[in-house]
Amino acid sequence: MNDRHERRLARVFVELADTLVDEFDILEFLNSLVERCVELLDIAAAGVVLSDQKGKLAMAAASSEQARLLELFAVQADDGPCLDCVRTGLPVSSANLADEDGRWPRFGPAARAAGFQAAYAVPMRLRHIVIGSLNLLNTHSDGIDDTSVLLGQALADVATIGLLQQRAIHDSAILSEQLQTALNSRVIIEQAKGVLSAHAGLTMQDAFTALRDHARSHNLRLSDVAKTVADGTADLNAIRLRAPRPKPRPGPPKRH
Repeated sequence: MNDRHERRLARVFVELADTLVDEFDILEFLNSLVERCVELLDIAAAGVVLSDQKGKLAMAAASSEQARLLELFAVQADDGPCLDCVRTGLPVSSANLADEDGRWPRFGPAARAAGFQAAYAVPMRLRHIVIGSLNLLNTHSDGIDDTSVLLGQALADVATIGLLQQRAIHDSAILSEQLQTALNSRVIIEQAKGVLSAHAGLTMQDAFTALRDHARSHNLRLSDVAKTVADGTADLNAIRLRAPRPKPRPGPPKRH
């Protein structure tokens, strides 16, 4: 590789690693990945197949219309190197797709009809987590050269780390939001307990029980019932009826 190519490759690695932008767009990110593969590797086209959290596969990006249609067909037909790659987490290759009708009876003919003669799928994985595959395609039947395969796997690895990093941040943001909502609801519930306790002369524990039982019996969220109590729009007498009945105090022992 010449110096210009090496500098360009270095910039692409940085580009793929930087997913911590406010307006991150996963589709734009994956389109950039396949375009950079065609730009930097000795291949004709590239495509990405991703697995969702339920394990369902989908065509996510392609560098050309022919590659897009082929990857879409592969997913729909459940056949081809990209599917095998995602399932095994290992690279899957064919130097000549004309020899692969036995292995991929639907994908092989479709790939050749689209003008592709060779394919190499590399996994998008980080340790045991496989999120998809990057499919490298060529129009000649002597395979994908070793340098292109190594660089393709390296680009897939960097992209995978970036995507998982973005997913972790997204998930943690959702968790943080959920935790904040729970904390806010807890404050409102405590306020509602205090209102109900003062209104009905209940202990705080009995007030909570009344709130909870009222919510359950009316198929409402506890936080929503508590909010109506706290803001003064609830029927406190109806909720008070759900309070536990006070236990009778034991009387003096009977004399015999």
